[in-house]
Amino acid sequence: MTEPRPRNPTLADAMKRVGVVERSGRGVDKIFRGMLKFGRPAPDYSYTTAQSVVLRLPTAEADLDFRRLVVEQERATNAELPIDSLIALAALHESKRVTADELAVQIQRDPASAKRTLEALTEAGLVAAHGSTRGRSYTLSASLYQAVGDKAAYTRQAGFTPIQHEQMVLNYVQQHGQIQRAEVMDLCRLSPDQAAKLLKRMKDKGALIQQGERRWSVYKLG
Repeated sequence: MTEPRPRNPTLADAMKRVGVVERSGRGVDKIFRGMLKFGRPAPDYSYTTAQSVVLRLPTAEADLDFRRLVVEQERATNAELPIDSLIALAALHESKRVTADELAVQIQRDPASAKRTLEALTEAGLVAAHGSTRGRSYTLSASLYQAVGDKAAYTRQAGFTPIQHEQMVLNYVQQHGQIQRAEVMDLCRLSPDQAAKLLKRMKDKGALIQQGERRWSVYKLG
């Protein structure tokens, strides 16, 4: 989270001296940690204005499997998970897959910081990285999915290997005679750039031949 800043520093210091508040202003982090450690949705501050702070706490039931994973990790390292790591795990638990850019928005930091958080979780075995450095995305690791009794979920989220993508394209062309980039994107759930690279790779291997140029290109068996 962003470093806490009191709206009125003088008032905050006065309240600190009489023991009403903490000068460190860690209340927000504590609230986030308390919600996320139990697998609940993050607190909602979106209705906050310049005049007032509005906090909404979701009433969803605790996710005990997620809670157990957090407890086991903190016990293994003898340290609390950083708040950014908790937010990342919660985001992956909910959205299944995130990029560093997407996480950066949620932790209110730059993409480089978000990437460091995700890579640290990857090294810890909690998260799995997929794709090249530039287009890398992240999912919860296979061991975490196995721990919560959903072994198939990791395979679904990790997606297919390049060889499997090629076979899917070949099967499609055999059935339909040809394929376009947009159809590859839909078939393999790839971005435009990833689909273009897949088709080029298959063309270079001689598995496919290209007919037409650019947006009108179609690919047939080589």
